[in-house]
Amino acid sequence: MRAAYYDRQGPAEEVLCVAELPLPQPGPGEVRIRVHVSGLNPTDLKARTGFSSLMVFPRIVPHQDGAGVIDAVGDLEEAGRIGQRVWIYEAQCGRANGTAAEFVVVPSGQAVPLPEGVSFEVGASLGIPALTAHRCLFADGDIRGLKVLVQGGAGVVGTAAILLAKWAGAWVAATVMNPAQAIIARAAGADLVLDRLSDDVAEAISAHTQGEGVDRIVDVDVRKNLEIDLASLAPGGVISSYATTDAGDELSLPLLRAMIHGCVLRFVYIYSVPKDAKNEAIKDISACLVSGCYKPHFGLKTKLENIADAHRALETGAVMGKVLINV
Repeated sequence: MRAAYYDRQGPAEEVLCVAELPLPQPGPGEVRIRVHVSGLNPTDLKARTGFSSLMVFPRIVPHQDGAGVIDAVGDLEEAGRIGQRVWIYEAQCGRANGTAAEFVVVPSGQAVPLPEGVSFEVGASLGIPALTAHRCLFADGDIRGLKVLVQGGAGVVGTAAILLAKWAGAWVAATVMNPAQAIIARAAGADLVLDRLSDDVAEAISAHTQGEGVDRIVDVDVRKNLEIDLASLAPGGVISSYATTDAGDELSLPLLRAMIHGCVLRFVYIYSVPKDAKNEAIKDISACLVSGCYKPHFGLKTKLENIADAHRALETGAVMGKVLINV
């Protein structure tokens, strides 16, 4: 099969290669997918550069997300799944081979049926962004009728959070940093879009919530946004932080203020989220897909041969939206 891979960590243009590799075979409890589209995430960049961990395999085919068609199974009782369209999550988690290849083998449960009419591009945009957004939104209960603030509403997790929150019946505000990002957040369905650089976010949230504040905050950079978050949060509300740009980041928390506020500060790292919670997320994501409400923003679509360019584009911030590799 044709696949992208790296044998050492480092810059994309120096370590990523594309070549013919052996075709993987599914074992017990596994299925093999002919990959149509592979989805790129910041976590894939961090794995390649060594930000999150050292290599535990001598060769890695990257990417956790993707979508395609099951073409082989490891258990005869799952033969009925052959030909099924699926989306894939955590393909390279604890494994050497991810979705940046013509074929990938994953545990059967990590190949989720893709509803009829949903494209492979949308399927490859789920995985990490949708599961992370769901955990941030729903870990503390149903959000129907609640108010949500998404800090970083134009990012892939941010737009996933807007889409899922609106599907679930919440009122949603989102912050952005320029007019182009505002267009993305509005297209995702945000009821209120605020420019973090020019608007007084906390004041605007207070005005639009009759001084009550928001019940949930999904935050891409809680270190920078904590003051705004606390000023925008309703008593007893939840701040969910899911990203960091520095492995040595530390967060200084005003304890007395947080205690008086009664807030919850939740940290979300999707790989450590309990399996039961992921299964609940998959049910909701599937329902959202069937409803037609999940319409992510695509930032870049390119070929497998251009994978290094795709990694660089995401790494440098040259693209907004999900980066997809057409395999």
